[in-house]
Amino acid sequence: QVQLVESGGGLVQAGGSLRLSCAVSGRTFSNYAMGWFRQAPGKEREIVAAISWIGGNTYYTDTVKGRFTISRDNAKNTVYLQMNSLKPEDSAIYYCAAAFARLREIYYAPNDYAYWGQGTQVTVSS
Repeated sequence: QVQLVESGGGLVQAGGSLRLSCAVSGRTFSNYAMGWFRQAPGKEREIVAAISWIGGNTYYTDTVKGRFTISRDNAKNTVYLQMNSLKPEDSAIYYCAAAFARLREIYYAPNDYAYWGQGTQVTVSS
């Protein structure tokens, strides 16, 4: 079983920054592609960013390109989401997720991910 615990959410003013962390335990972290998703009230869960377990392949949804950066430290079993230039529309619960994967694979759909964290709230005030 794989456990994921997010941290780093909070309240920030528009234009500010936050860094989310997701600590993974239970199995070999380096075998998993990782993703960050978000869900705002009344909206479907959407992918924000994803990263392969090796090779550094990354994906960003268009609305966060140039502002968010996903990274991982396999030695620390942790994946990060650095969020800069935050906007009110970035407000949501942010979830990290893990999917068993080969080398440079990344995944985009929630159904592709087998393990999820409990989520962390990000609120951006205008």
